[in-house]
Amino acid sequence: MSALPLALLASTFVTVFLAELGDKTQLAIVTISGTSTRPGAVFAGSSLALVLASLLGAAAGGSLSAVIPTNALQLAASVGFLVIGVRLIQRSSGEETASEVGAEAGAAAKDPSAD
Repeated sequence: MSALPLALLASTFVTVFLAELGDKTQLAIVTISGTSTRPGAVFAGSSLALVLASLLGAAAGGSLSAVIPTNALQLAASVGFLVIGVRLIQRSSGEETASEVGAEAGAAAKDPSAD
């Protein structure tokens, strides 16, 4: 049995910790905890859920890497995150444009001299 690779453990911890800050999971936990008088139970339930989700991800990653080359998996993950990022930016830009158009239309409706 080999020793626990501390560098891998540390980099995984930091990556997951930073990725989880402010995401939907954390917001859900804050919401549930805010409506509960038992924050310890909320912590235990959310911790178990994250552990199970991480176990499934690690198992799936290990299985996939046995069939698909690591470089291909990294490329697929990178492209997936890039696509998600571009779509979020597009959606954000679309919402800003729609709100600007709505504000301009509202201002024009209020100002009869705009004709």
